[in-house]
Amino acid sequence: METELLAIYDDDGNRVGAASRSDVHKAGYWHQAIHCWFISNEEDADYVYFQKRSAEKKDYPNLFDITAAGHLLAHETIEDGVREIQEELGIEVSIDDLTKLGVIKYCVIKEDIDFIDKEIAAIFLYHCSCTLEEFKLQKEEVSGIVRAEFTSFYEYCMGEKDSIFVEGFEFNLAGQKADVSREVHKQEFVTHDHFYYPKIAEMISKNLRQR
Repeated sequence: METELLAIYDDDGNRVGAASRSDVHKAGYWHQAIHCWFISNEEDADYVYFQKRSAEKKDYPNLFDITAAGHLLAHETIEDGVREIQEELGIEVSIDDLTKLGVIKYCVIKEDIDFIDKEIAAIFLYHCSCTLEEFKLQKEEVSGIVRAEFTSFYEYCMGEKDSIFVEGFEFNLAGQKADVSREVHKQEFVTHDHFYYPKIAEMISKNLRQR
């Protein structure tokens, strides 16, 4: 996976070539990604979904993150990137099922592991009606799925609370499935740029108000 080629871009968004995934993160090249957030509504309450990254992941193992996300390979379009959703979660969707919320450019630097992540992320929303039982996880990538009430997530993103209550399931290292029902704190989420989560919360909130 580290040798897969990604398209790379300059600061103005012009494509300037391609590089391996490993070199992209070492040199800090801008590259494209797709982020898809799942949202559902039950009994007049909106819920947002998070994946728990597998313990086998090189980057951010065992942390909660975007419902489904992935890098675009050098030859792929945004439409091709939708494959990440089915691969990771086992939920079949097409680009026509998604609502594009916008594009976010952000940078995260982790000096301790020589890691620079400069993403040009296309943000999508998927209004899902699937149950938690319908998720079929790619276990080497994703070890669990949980959801939280969107109002709680919004307050967390805006700094109004330090944790959010989630429910769902996860697989332990022995492959056993266990229910999850607990508070999740800041250190248990993947670190994105400081403005990422507030921006996402606002984007989703605007979409929900328009429905």
